[in-house]
Amino acid sequence: MAKPSAADFENELKEIFAFAEAKKLLSVTIKAGNLHHLLGDYPGPSHRMPVCCKVMRAAMQRNDKVIAEPPKGAGANLDIQYFFPRQKF
Repeated sequence: MAKPSAADFENELKEIFAFAEAKKLLSVTIKAGNLHHLLGDYPGPSHRMPVCCKVMRAAMQRNDKVIAEPPKGAGANLDIQYFFPRQKF
């Protein structure tokens, strides 16, 4: 299995957002470790967690919140709450 790219993480986030909006959820909280696990290659020695976290942060909009983050800012325990409706990214 190939290492997930930034585009892979973006596409997975878009799918999660579309599902949440279809279910009329007000928000969804995503943990970086869970997002990366969905795409594979995590945990593992060649994981792409920094890329995953960067994409998650880039997807944040005005009302979104960082719920938890590791001391260095990027890691499996980064939790972001995304609110709906969203502008497209």
